[in-house]
Amino acid sequence: MIPDSNAIIREYLVPTVAPGAFSGDPRLALIALVGARIYCPRLPERHTLPAIGFFTRGGVSTPYIPELISPSFQFDCWANSLMGAREVYRDIYQALQGIQNIPVTAGGVTYYIKSAREEVQGQDLIDSEIQNYFRVLTFFEIIVST
Repeated sequence: MIPDSNAIIREYLVPTVAPGAFSGDPRLALIALVGARIYCPRLPERHTLPAIGFFTRGGVSTPYIPELISPSFQFDCWANSLMGAREVYRDIYQALQGIQNIPVTAGGVTYYIKSAREEVQGQDLIDSEIQNYFRVLTFFEIIVST
């Protein structure tokens, strides 16, 4: 069975346990900033900022180890100012970059985030058609196994 990589990453980023239980956890700043406003694949209309939209954009698997997948994720870090969007980006970077062997339970199955690394550094994007919405775009490769 192919793991639902989107569900695994969302469960990791928005843990169901109270944030105080994760003393020293790099997700604390992210949770404090965006709370549960981490959406897959896109932000809903009229959403509250700051927020994150993410989805699996591709990746690779191996026929030799079918339970090991390496999806590539796109993260859109949104805020109502460019500096705010950069802050969301810095927090997602801190929450993901370099993590190893993190157990995550999604759909009643325990998976392991074997590693995460940023593929492309945050890119500042300003949409001239949408006023007061600023975005930083980044990509991460995240290796997941059962």
